[in-house]
Amino acid sequence: MKIAFNLLVLGAEITTAHGRQLERLKALGYDAVEIPVFFGKPDHYAALGKMLRDIGLSAGAAAVATQEANPVSADPAIRRRARDHHKWIVDCTQAMGGEVIAGPLHSPVGVFTGFGPTSNERGRCVEAMRALAEYAASAGIRISAEAVNRFECYLMSTIAAASEIYGEVGHPNYGYMFDTFHANIEEKDPPATYERYHREINHYHVSENDRGIPGTGHVPFAAHFEALRRCGYDGWLTVESFSRALPELAGATRVWRDLFDDLDTLFAESIAFIRREWDIAGERTPSGSKGAAQ
Repeated sequence: MKIAFNLLVLGAEITTAHGRQLERLKALGYDAVEIPVFFGKPDHYAALGKMLRDIGLSAGAAAVATQEANPVSADPAIRRRARDHHKWIVDCTQAMGGEVIAGPLHSPVGVFTGFGPTSNERGRCVEAMRALAEYAASAGIRISAEAVNRFECYLMSTIAAASEIYGEVGHPNYGYMFDTFHANIEEKDPPATYERYHREINHYHVSENDRGIPGTGHVPFAAHFEALRRCGYDGWLTVESFSRALPELAGATRVWRDLFDDLDTLFAESIAFIRREWDIAGERTPSGSKGAAQ
């Protein structure tokens, strides 16, 4: 089990200047971080990766599709740009020593047609995800596509939709993410949904209903962690929270108010909550479940 933190809360570009915050995360007991891969070149991520290894943190990438490089566009030139964009994400993640690329890689967030996904769009998505998974496999990096709620995305909004695309992609290096924030919006019974599809899910985001500190809202984390324990989940538990410190990120995530007092409170209370709830869930679930929060 690795407890991780998604660093979008610090900004869209993480550099070696963020060393103090990274060291604080390690001191609190985090095992890994998800680094936004939105800008830059592999050399930048190689330097960042060295610093992470020196601190003792494993790395993953948080990445997205863009409107200019939309994998499901009807325009072949835009789809070619999407393929190049995906390869660039893999190259940067490999330079960083990252283990996973997670996020809405399938289609751009906030871009809508006014309709649900067409069969052609789904086909283009499957083709793009298969190519991405194959390219990432050669670098030893797994892909975890994110189902994003219907107010942010129309192509893959539910776990059922993610599962359908997963089945069509059919590549061993491809899976998808379970995010408690999005599941809280889209799924009738989120913990039961996780249990139903858990064999296909290869990454997990711990995110409160308001995207603040986990455990301070109404997401039923006790039931979530019990489901994870029953299914033997032994991957990353990544805290994802957002702030309004950066206007471009606040606008994208619709965060208009402060959701926590300060970053250190967010960091400290999040990992304390996960450790406590994970251990309690272990006491309630059958013996033999994998993993324990370290």
